[in-house]
Amino acid sequence: MPDPLHPERGVSRGLVLLMAVACGAAAANLYYAQPLLHTLGEAFDVSAAQAGLIVTVSQVGYVAGLALLVPVGDLRERRGLISGTLLVTAAALVAAAAAPGYGVFVAALAVVGFTSVVAQVIVPMSSSLSAESERGAVVGTVMSGLLIGVLLARTVSGLIAAALGWRAVFVFGAIAMLALAATLRRALPRVPPTTDLAYGGLLRSVFALVATEPVLRQRMALGGLSFGCFSVLWTSLAFLLAGAPFHYGNAIIGLFGLAGVAGAAAASVAGRLADRGHGARTSTAAILVLLASWGVLAIGRTSVIGLLAGIALLDLGVQGLHISNQSAIYALHPEARSRLTTAYMVSYFIGASVLSAVTSALYASDGWSGVCVLGSATAALTLAVWVMSSLALRGRLRRSRLAPATDSVGD
Repeated sequence: MPDPLHPERGVSRGLVLLMAVACGAAAANLYYAQPLLHTLGEAFDVSAAQAGLIVTVSQVGYVAGLALLVPVGDLRERRGLISGTLLVTAAALVAAAAAPGYGVFVAALAVVGFTSVVAQVIVPMSSSLSAESERGAVVGTVMSGLLIGVLLARTVSGLIAAALGWRAVFVFGAIAMLALAATLRRALPRVPPTTDLAYGGLLRSVFALVATEPVLRQRMALGGLSFGCFSVLWTSLAFLLAGAPFHYGNAIIGLFGLAGVAGAAAASVAGRLADRGHGARTSTAAILVLLASWGVLAIGRTSVIGLLAGIALLDLGVQGLHISNQSAIYALHPEARSRLTTAYMVSYFIGASVLSAVTSALYASDGWSGVCVLGSATAALTLAVWVMSSLALRGRLRRSRLAPATDSVGD
């Protein structure tokens, strides 16, 4: 087995693809409900704002899992941690499928969100198993699987709900988690812990990393804002498509997730660019695409073509920046990749949770126009943070007489 911190031969293509599928299936659990929000609102007899909070609750659960569960990937043997967590996810999905009311359903999705962070244990594991020369490409491939899972979740959810009802969607998810738990238990190598810290010390060390690593803080801010843009779109899109002038059902709404596949494909490209030393240029390009996407989405109020083009652009920008962010932070401390993932992904989903809650209220009062203003402002703030933080980091490096700035802060 390769040394998890200094592998010489890297990881097989088959195992990379399996990890990509596992990440995609695990992350998909968070998004099955999104195209069904109007249906769930009717089923549980709640308002559109309350239905929108279903997304927020699952994301809050995910943030809690990132903070409390993902760091354990540095403390425990990862294969057992991954397979055991998937079994808990399966149980929570069964509870969601059988939920008699809104409260039980939301509680079950909170647990689903908490345990679906297993995808963020697999991503740093793929980085640790890969050789230095292939790390960006491997992480990019695994992330492509994760992102495709996120996008296809909406399509699969819409189609299953249209054919068999919304409860069948969560039964399908539970079966997928059980199959993955068994497969990964057999296929994954054993990866020993990378720290002997106690659990409390492990969590405190996450804060120490944030305090001492300016590149990590920079990428946390960028990730939170960019994924906030993603959440602004997908929290409101089902309501737009279910109402006038579209009046689409679950199956058609779910198909809109396919428009973002281009963004998932960009993940592996961004990883290869990072391996070649072009991470900063990739970040800049991704943020500009993210900003442009909201101008296109604004015309989607009455144009399906505008919506599809805007979704594709937004996902392209979000995912290109996400891979650039991960490549930058994984280069900081190889022995602490799970904890670096925790810090980054907590920020990532805090941004999504806050903006999904704001979007639910904003759509009810200001409609699609208000949503597009919010998304545009968030993307513009992302660009401002990138420019100002990059200048500050370069200035810090010059003042401390270090080597020329790394690709994390500029090419």
